[in-house]
Amino acid sequence: MDGALPTPCLVLGDAHLGAAPEGAEQSLLGALDIAGRDARSVLITGDLFDFWFEWRHAAPRRGFRTLAALARLVERNVPVLWIAGNHDCWGGDVLRRDVGVTYHVGAWRGRIGAWETLVEHGDGLREVEDRPYRRLRRVLRNPLAIWAYRHLLHPDWATWLALRTSHTSRNMRPRDGGEGLRRVAEARLAQQASLDLYVFAHSHVEVVERVESGAVFANAGAWLDRPCGLWVTDRAIALARFEGGVITERQRVARRDSR
Repeated sequence: MDGALPTPCLVLGDAHLGAAPEGAEQSLLGALDIAGRDARSVLITGDLFDFWFEWRHAAPRRGFRTLAALARLVERNVPVLWIAGNHDCWGGDVLRRDVGVTYHVGAWRGRIGAWETLVEHGDGLREVEDRPYRRLRRVLRNPLAIWAYRHLLHPDWATWLALRTSHTSRNMRPRDGGEGLRRVAEARLAQQASLDLYVFAHSHVEVVERVESGAVFANAGAWLDRPCGLWVTDRAIALARFEGGVITERQRVARRDSR
Protein backbone atom coordinates (compact mmCIF):
# COMPACT_ATOMS: atom_id res chain seq x y z
CA MET A 1 0.00 0.00 0.00
CA ASP A 2 1.50 3.31 -1.09
CA GLY A 3 -0.11 5.61 1.49
CA ALA A 4 -3.39 5.94 -0.38
CA LEU A 5 -6.76 4.23 -0.14
CA PRO A 6 -9.12 4.49 -3.12
CA THR A 7 -12.74 5.46 -2.63
CA PRO A 8 -15.42 4.48 -1.89
CA CYS A 9 -13.81 3.40 1.39
CA LEU A 10 -15.61 1.54 4.15
CA VAL A 11 -14.35 2.52 7.62
CA LEU A 12 -15.22 0.46 10.69
CA GLY A 13 -13.80 -0.36 14.09
CA ASP A 14 -14.28 -1.32 17.72
CA ALA A 15 -16.12 -4.55 16.93
CA HIS A 16 -14.40 -6.38 19.80
CA LEU A 17 -15.14 -9.74 18.22
CA GLY A 18 -14.90 -12.49 20.78
CA ALA A 19 -16.73 -10.38 23.35
CA ALA A 20 -19.35 -8.66 21.16
CA PRO A 21 -23.01 -9.75 21.30
CA GLU A 22 -24.09 -12.76 19.31
CA GLY A 23 -24.72 -11.79 15.71
CA ALA A 24 -22.14 -8.98 15.61
CA GLU A 25 -19.77 -10.98 13.44
CA GLN A 26 -22.56 -12.01 11.09
CA SER A 27 -23.56 -8.38 10.52
CA LEU A 28 -19.90 -7.47 10.06
CA LEU A 29 -19.57 -10.13 7.38
CA GLY A 30 -22.53 -8.54 5.63
CA ALA A 31 -20.75 -5.17 5.65
CA LEU A 32 -17.62 -6.76 4.21
CA ASP A 33 -19.79 -8.25 1.47
CA ILE A 34 -20.91 -4.70 0.67
CA ALA A 35 -17.25 -3.67 0.54
CA GLY A 36 -16.57 -6.49 -1.91
CA ARG A 37 -19.34 -5.22 -4.19
CA ASP A 38 -19.29 -1.45 -3.82
CA ALA A 39 -16.10 -0.28 -2.08
CA ARG A 40 -12.57 0.00 -3.37
CA SER A 41 -10.86 -0.12 0.03
CA VAL A 42 -11.49 -0.88 3.70
CA LEU A 43 -10.06 0.90 6.75
CA ILE A 44 -10.23 -0.83 10.14
CA THR A 45 -9.59 1.67 12.91
CA GLY A 46 -8.60 -0.83 15.59
CA ASP A 47 -10.03 -3.22 18.18
CA LEU A 48 -11.59 -5.44 15.55
CA PHE A 49 -10.96 -8.22 18.08
CA ASP A 50 -11.34 -7.96 21.82
CA PHE A 51 -8.02 -9.77 22.00
CA TRP A 52 -5.54 -10.64 19.28
CA PHE A 53 -2.15 -12.22 19.79
CA GLU A 54 0.03 -14.42 17.59
CA TRP A 55 2.14 -17.32 18.77
CA ARG A 56 4.52 -19.15 16.44
CA HIS A 57 2.01 -21.90 15.69
CA ALA A 58 -1.26 -20.56 17.09
CA ALA A 59 -3.64 -17.61 16.90
CA PRO A 60 -7.08 -16.92 18.44
CA ARG A 61 -9.81 -18.90 16.68
CA ARG A 62 -12.57 -16.35 17.31
CA GLY A 63 -13.22 -14.17 14.30
CA PHE A 64 -11.88 -16.74 11.84
CA ARG A 65 -14.68 -16.02 9.36
CA THR A 66 -13.91 -12.31 9.49
CA LEU A 67 -10.25 -12.95 8.72
CA ALA A 68 -11.29 -15.17 5.80
CA ALA A 69 -13.59 -12.42 4.50
CA LEU A 70 -10.76 -9.87 4.72
CA ALA A 71 -8.45 -12.25 2.86
CA ARG A 72 -11.05 -12.57 0.09
CA LEU A 73 -11.22 -8.79 -0.21
CA VAL A 74 -7.46 -8.57 -0.58
CA GLU A 75 -7.56 -11.33 -3.21
CA ARG A 76 -10.12 -9.21 -5.11
CA ASN A 77 -7.68 -6.26 -5.04
CA VAL A 78 -9.63 -4.37 -2.39
CA PRO A 79 -6.86 -3.11 -0.08
CA VAL A 80 -7.45 -3.38 3.67
CA LEU A 81 -5.62 -1.09 6.09
CA TRP A 82 -5.83 -2.14 9.75
CA ILE A 83 -4.74 0.35 12.40
CA ALA A 84 -3.74 -1.43 15.62
CA GLY A 85 -5.93 -0.64 18.62
CA ASN A 86 -5.27 -1.20 22.30
CA HIS A 87 -6.93 -4.66 22.15
CA ASP A 88 -5.35 -5.93 18.92
CA CYS A 89 -1.94 -4.26 18.97
CA TRP A 90 0.03 -7.54 18.89
CA GLY A 91 -0.60 -8.42 15.25
CA GLY A 92 2.05 -9.92 13.01
CA ASP A 93 2.58 -12.44 10.24
CA VAL A 94 -0.91 -13.96 10.42
CA LEU A 95 -2.50 -10.63 9.58
CA ARG A 96 0.18 -9.34 7.23
CA ARG A 97 1.14 -12.50 5.33
CA ASP A 98 -1.68 -14.99 5.75
CA VAL A 99 -4.62 -12.57 5.60
CA GLY A 100 -2.82 -9.98 3.49
CA VAL A 101 -3.94 -6.79 5.19
CA THR A 102 -1.68 -3.82 5.76
CA TYR A 103 -1.38 -3.92 9.55
CA HIS A 104 -0.09 -0.62 10.91
CA VAL A 105 0.92 0.22 14.48
CA GLY A 106 0.67 3.91 15.34
CA ALA A 107 -0.64 6.88 13.40
CA TRP A 108 -1.14 6.52 9.66
CA ARG A 109 -1.06 9.47 7.28
CA GLY A 110 -2.04 9.25 3.65
CA ARG A 111 -4.91 9.90 1.30
CA ILE A 112 -8.37 8.39 1.28
CA GLY A 113 -9.40 9.35 -2.20
CA ALA A 114 -9.24 13.15 -2.34
CA TRP A 115 -8.96 13.54 1.46
CA GLU A 116 -5.55 14.14 3.04
CA THR A 117 -6.05 12.00 6.12
CA LEU A 118 -4.58 11.16 9.50
CA VAL A 119 -5.82 8.01 11.26
CA GLU A 120 -5.18 6.97 14.86
CA HIS A 121 -6.97 4.49 17.07
CA GLY A 122 -7.16 7.14 19.80
CA ASP A 123 -5.88 5.37 22.91
CA GLY A 124 -3.51 7.37 25.09
CA LEU A 125 -3.93 10.67 23.26
CA ARG A 126 -5.64 12.71 25.98
CA GLU A 127 -2.92 14.52 27.86
CA VAL A 128 -4.18 14.21 31.44
CA GLU A 129 -6.89 11.53 31.46
CA ASP A 130 -4.78 8.92 29.64
CA ARG A 131 -1.56 9.41 31.61
CA PRO A 132 -1.99 6.22 33.74
CA TYR A 133 -2.86 4.20 30.65
CA ARG A 134 0.24 5.40 28.80
CA ARG A 135 2.38 4.02 31.63
CA LEU A 136 0.58 0.68 31.44
CA ARG A 137 0.90 0.63 27.64
CA ARG A 138 4.68 0.89 27.87
CA VAL A 139 4.66 -2.32 29.91
CA LEU A 140 2.16 -4.21 27.73
CA ARG A 141 4.04 -3.38 24.54
CA ASN A 142 7.51 -3.92 25.94
CA PRO A 143 9.33 -6.55 23.83
CA LEU A 144 10.34 -8.48 26.95
CA ALA A 145 6.73 -8.60 28.21
CA ILE A 146 5.53 -9.76 24.81
CA TRP A 147 8.23 -12.45 24.69
CA ALA A 148 7.24 -13.72 28.14
CA TYR A 149 3.55 -13.78 27.24
CA ARG A 150 4.31 -15.71 24.06
CA HIS A 151 6.72 -18.25 25.53
CA LEU A 152 5.71 -18.72 29.16
CA LEU A 153 1.91 -19.02 28.86
CA HIS A 154 -0.08 -21.62 26.95
CA PRO A 155 -2.28 -19.90 24.33
CA ASP A 156 -5.47 -21.12 26.05
CA TRP A 157 -4.41 -19.65 29.38
CA ALA A 158 -3.07 -16.47 27.78
CA THR A 159 -6.32 -15.90 25.89
CA TRP A 160 -8.43 -16.56 28.98
CA LEU A 161 -6.35 -14.11 30.99
CA ALA A 162 -6.58 -11.41 28.32
CA LEU A 163 -10.36 -11.70 27.94
CA ARG A 164 -10.82 -11.69 31.71
CA THR A 165 -8.90 -8.43 32.04
CA SER A 166 -10.03 -6.61 28.88
CA HIS A 167 -13.60 -5.91 29.97
CA THR A 168 -12.73 -2.67 31.76
CA SER A 169 -11.54 -0.79 28.69
CA ARG A 170 -14.01 -2.54 26.39
CA ASN A 171 -17.07 -1.59 28.42
CA MET A 172 -15.89 1.86 29.43
CA ARG A 173 -17.69 4.77 27.82
CA PRO A 174 -15.87 8.10 28.02
CA ARG A 175 -17.24 10.31 30.75
CA ASP A 176 -16.61 13.28 28.50
CA GLY A 177 -18.70 11.84 25.64
CA GLY A 178 -15.68 11.82 23.38
CA GLU A 179 -14.92 15.50 24.02
CA GLY A 180 -11.30 14.76 24.95
CA LEU A 181 -10.52 13.23 21.58
CA ARG A 182 -12.42 16.04 19.90
CA ARG A 183 -10.05 18.55 21.53
CA VAL A 184 -7.08 16.47 20.38
CA ALA A 185 -8.46 16.53 16.83
CA GLU A 186 -9.10 20.27 16.85
CA ALA A 187 -5.57 21.01 18.05
CA ARG A 188 -3.94 18.70 15.50
CA LEU A 189 -6.05 19.99 12.62
CA ALA A 190 -5.28 23.59 13.59
CA GLN A 191 -1.55 22.79 13.51
CA GLN A 192 -1.61 20.88 10.22
CA ALA A 193 -3.57 22.91 7.73
CA SER A 194 -2.97 20.41 4.93
CA LEU A 195 -5.15 17.80 6.61
CA ASP A 196 -8.72 17.39 5.38
CA LEU A 197 -9.73 14.53 7.66
CA TYR A 198 -8.76 13.08 11.05
CA VAL A 199 -10.20 9.67 11.92
CA PHE A 200 -10.35 8.19 15.43
CA ALA A 201 -11.89 5.12 17.05
CA HIS A 202 -11.57 4.05 20.71
CA SER A 203 -14.22 6.32 22.31
CA HIS A 204 -17.09 4.35 20.69
CA VAL A 205 -18.74 7.72 19.97
CA GLU A 206 -20.02 8.23 16.42
CA VAL A 207 -18.89 11.55 14.98
CA VAL A 208 -18.69 13.32 11.65
CA GLU A 209 -18.01 16.97 12.39
CA ARG A 210 -16.37 19.90 10.69
CA VAL A 211 -14.13 21.89 13.04
CA GLU A 212 -13.00 25.50 13.00
CA SER A 213 -10.10 24.85 10.62
CA GLY A 214 -12.56 23.58 8.02
CA ALA A 215 -11.34 20.01 8.20
CA VAL A 216 -13.42 17.06 9.40
CA PHE A 217 -12.87 14.72 12.30
CA ALA A 218 -14.76 11.46 12.31
CA ASN A 219 -15.30 8.32 14.33
CA ALA A 220 -17.09 5.30 12.91
CA GLY A 221 -18.51 4.34 16.29
CA ALA A 222 -18.40 0.85 17.76
CA TRP A 223 -19.59 -2.18 15.84
CA LEU A 224 -19.74 -3.75 19.30
CA ASP A 225 -22.77 -1.55 20.02
CA ARG A 226 -24.49 -1.57 16.61
CA PRO A 227 -23.65 -2.10 12.93
CA CYS A 228 -22.27 1.32 11.99
CA GLY A 229 -19.35 2.72 10.05
CA LEU A 230 -18.18 5.49 7.77
CA TRP A 231 -18.63 5.57 4.02
CA VAL A 232 -16.05 7.84 2.42
CA THR A 233 -16.18 9.05 -1.17
CA ASP A 234 -14.16 11.79 -2.85
CA ARG A 235 -16.99 14.22 -2.22
CA ALA A 236 -18.42 13.29 1.19
CA ILE A 237 -18.16 11.35 4.45
CA ALA A 238 -21.27 9.81 5.98
CA LEU A 239 -22.13 7.74 9.01
CA ALA A 240 -23.78 4.59 7.73
CA ARG A 241 -26.01 1.93 9.25
CA PHE A 242 -25.87 -1.66 8.01
CA GLU A 243 -28.47 -4.40 8.06
CA GLY A 244 -28.82 -7.61 6.10
CA GLY A 245 -25.89 -6.89 3.81
CA VAL A 246 -27.13 -3.43 2.76
CA ILE A 247 -26.60 0.16 3.89
CA THR A 248 -29.91 1.17 5.43
CA GLU A 249 -29.16 4.77 6.38
CA ARG A 250 -26.60 7.51 5.85
CA GLN A 251 -26.51 10.58 8.05
CA ARG A 252 -24.29 13.40 9.37
CA VAL A 253 -22.79 13.92 5.97
CA ALA A 254 -19.73 16.18 5.63
CA ARG A 255 -19.09 17.29 2.06
CA ARG A 256 -15.59 18.07 0.94
CA ASP A 257 -16.61 20.94 -1.34
CA SER A 258 -18.10 22.83 1.64
CA ARG A 259 -14.70 23.47 3.24
